[in-house]
Amino acid sequence: MRKLTATLCLTIAVLLGSIGVSWSGDFQKGLTAYRTGDYATALRDWKPLAKQGHAKSQYNLGVMYRDGQGVTQDYKTAVEWFRLAAKQEFARAQFNLGGMYDNGQGVPQNYKTSVKWYRLAAKQGLAVAQFSLGQIYRQGKGVPQNHKTAVKWYRLAAEQGNARAQGNLGVHYALGKGVLNDYVRAYMWGNIAATNGNKRSVKLQNFAAKRMTPAQIVEAKKLARECIRKKYKGC
Repeated sequence: MRKLTATLCLTIAVLLGSIGVSWSGDFQKGLTAYRTGDYATALRDWKPLAKQGHAKSQYNLGVMYRDGQGVTQDYKTAVEWFRLAAKQEFARAQFNLGGMYDNGQGVPQNYKTSVKWYRLAAKQGLAVAQFSLGQIYRQGKGVPQNHKTAVKWYRLAAEQGNARAQGNLGVHYALGKGVLNDYVRAYMWGNIAATNGNKRSVKLQNFAAKRMTPAQIVEAKKLARECIRKKYKGC
């Protein structure tokens, strides 16, 4: 989970959304500076906005303090900014705050609180948060282990194109955990995940293929193509 958080949560909020005109210019200036590595300017532009309650600026400051970008790395300050944005229902901030509790960064490690924030982000449709909840329910970390619930969250993330969730959903079909054992579906999701860059899913395909007939492999490949055409919905 730590690697997932470190890898996927570096994303800075780039969509301006429905922010006021007076905020838009300064936020964009900060974003342009951030993209060029001018963290001091980004910090100068975003901090006043964050203090005025601008959620995206609060989130971005959280990222900067967490990663030590233009400031001394400070997990506690990162948590403070993430929390302010999370309370405004900013999904990425909710997810990152969950990650801080998950990893014990700036706050005592607390899996239950981590799940709370992941769930709020996941309910807003954030795929990486949905995937993380799938992981948590699969592992039983902070919640009772529940493979059916893990499959539910993996599926939601998979339908958004999350390759890791697609691969893990395939694994559940291969092992018959949380769903009925189905090697055709396992191979299908493994194929889709591999197409989307999840190289580990090749092993899943090989595992399933050894237990399938040639006709079933043909069927699984056909289903994978159809699923991709449907943008992963209803697969």
